[in-house]
Amino acid sequence: MLQKTTSELIEALEQKDITAQALTQASLDRISSENNTVGAFLSVDEEGALAAAAEVDRKRQAGEALGPLAGIPVAIKDNINIKGLKTTCGSKFMEAFTSPYDADVVQRLRSADAILIGKTNLDEFAMGSSTEHSALMKTRNPVNTDYVPGGSSGGSAAAVAADMTPLSLGSDTGGSIRQPASFCGLVGLKPTYGLVSRYGLVAFGSSLDQIGPFSRDVDGAARLLSVIAGHDPKDATSAKREKENYTTRNMGAGLRVGIVREFMNGDLGPEIKAAMETVVAQLKDAGATVVECSLPHAEYAVPAYYLVATAEASANLARFDGVRYSRRSPDARNLKEMYLKSRSEGFGAEVKRRILLGTYCLSSGYYEGYYLNAQKTRSLITGDFNAAFEKVDVLLSPTCPSTAFRFGEKTEDPIAMYLSDIYTVMANLSGIPAISLPAGCDSAGLPIGVQLMANHFQDARLLDSARFVESLINASVVSG
Repeated sequence: MLQKTTSELIEALEQKDITAQALTQASLDRISSENNTVGAFLSVDEEGALAAAAEVDRKRQAGEALGPLAGIPVAIKDNINIKGLKTTCGSKFMEAFTSPYDADVVQRLRSADAILIGKTNLDEFAMGSSTEHSALMKTRNPVNTDYVPGGSSGGSAAAVAADMTPLSLGSDTGGSIRQPASFCGLVGLKPTYGLVSRYGLVAFGSSLDQIGPFSRDVDGAARLLSVIAGHDPKDATSAKREKENYTTRNMGAGLRVGIVREFMNGDLGPEIKAAMETVVAQLKDAGATVVECSLPHAEYAVPAYYLVATAEASANLARFDGVRYSRRSPDARNLKEMYLKSRSEGFGAEVKRRILLGTYCLSSGYYEGYYLNAQKTRSLITGDFNAAFEKVDVLLSPTCPSTAFRFGEKTEDPIAMYLSDIYTVMANLSGIPAISLPAGCDSAGLPIGVQLMANHFQDARLLDSARFVESLINASVVSG
């Protein structure tokens, strides 16, 4: 049951072939049997999920109106608030914090009659590319448990890849949805910045963060985006736009695709390059126009991103001081000691590293040379995308320079870990939508992802183009 796509499950529920309670129980049973191995979930709301499923079944039996995701279990990354449940952010600092309110996306999921199944693991405060930096649990890649699932939304990716739930939500600051989607063989979407409310998302980089879906196929991501997207007056960065239906299909007629020249060189793995070349050949055979495009400032994207992101992290995490939030050092002798010990004991090494980097680049005498130059570079990168999208509808690139890596392989070298985001951070810096699609596996059986990017608020075009590419890849697999 849980290996079906979201569309297949919705049809089965509507035809009353299965009940919401049966589907939810299947999800809970799967979590119970697999979570000790995979480590996707930090907490499961069994009572709340079964009660919500029973209400969906009652409404359906009574002929009452139901939402578009009625009866579908959805997992939520544990930096997104659900009222009455813990929001730990994968950190000892927040281990005992219970959310007093629902995030906007959670309210929308409730209105859509989705079943909120539980909270998933993540790198602490969403800072990482492997979920190895969670202070609470180790998450493994369900494809091969010797490998990382990616990060920071590794738990949300693993939950779908391990057939625990058909859909999940993650957050993407520099690739934290797309990279784990690539590593786990899933579809992962980062919407346009401002399309989905950030109200109720614990902030890492406020100008970069965006909530988005994981699913097995593009249609599942489109269905989930159709529910969570929309203006929210509680979020000052939320865009006022007409509500769209992202499930409409045009299937890529006359599609113009740009190949990012700068992403096809350097450290790109040979099997990933071969997968990209296969997709390009499939597009050409299907009648799409494929041209080479340049993003001249791509080489500056990673340093610019890590200056902006760490600066914003330094500001956002200042509130976690032992006064207003959960953890407080019990043996501090004065206020200054309480601040120092609470933060020192509560934060992990990667979070401390990013706070220090951000504080340094914002400090007097360094602001202009570091942070300000990073923001100028960000504007140049946005200009590169604007120029490219005058010629093409979407840009195609690898999602990551490699497939999933083994545990511990990059933890001693933070720069190597940061370079996992080399192809994804540009979309966050410019605010454009981007999606990762599975495009086969390497010789070790680990999934390979390809990325599509579109211009601002062209999410519907992006998803339609992704369906087209997905259909070509799937047809190739079937014929192969």
